Amino acid sequence: MTTVIVCAGGPKQDLPSFEKYRHMENVIFIGADKGSIYLIDQGIIPDEIVGDFDSLTSEEWERISNLVQKINRVNAEKNETDTDLALEKALLYQPTEIILTGVTGGRLDHFESALRSLYRVQSTQLHIRMKIMNCKNEIQFLLPGKHPIYPDERFQYLSFFAYEQIVKNVTLRGVKYETTDETIELGTSRFTSNELNSIEGYISFSSGICLMIRSTD
Repeated sequence: MTTVIVCAGGPKQDLPSFEKYRHMENVIFIGADKGSIYLIDQGIIPDEIVGDFDSLTSEEWERISNLVQKINRVNAEKNETDTDLALEKALLYQPTEIILTGVTGGRLDHFESALRSLYRVQSTQLHIRMKIMNCKNEIQFLLPGKHPIYPDERFQYLSFFAYEQIVKNVTLRGVKYETTDETIELGTSRFTSNELNSIEGYISFSSGICLMIRSTD
């Protein structure tokens, strides 16, 4: 089992702690543009970095160049974002999990772009667990089926939203507000701020695309 952590260059204060993953086996770190510096600042030398690196100072670029062995520097004028390129690199490691960080906070267009990129990749790579994470939230796309939900002391609250199409036959178990064969409509906020109250819960649904967000105050 391989986990790939992609760190992009969003606001540094929104990043989660990487302490859990620092000493785990089979964890790959990829820096996208300024995310490379963020990883190094946490004492992590990225396995590889990618981007145009136009957001770095000359001193930061020199620092990265002296530490990282695998550097993929591309032209600033390109069709893909640095995050897109980093996700492509992540897939080459044949991971079981991809965690995307450094894409929340700051510019909303960058976050929306990252969210859509994650959805695009997830919809074709069903065997990979993919999520966006920051210091207070975890975002994950769920496709039809049954999905277990386990306790995580970092994220107390659970919210579910329909993404691009309604979610049908939604059953929630092991949570404070359970449902049976309900529908999550586009635009509704009804399924916001639930809580897990068992050692294992689950959500199941028959069709649609569900965006699950786990959060803390």
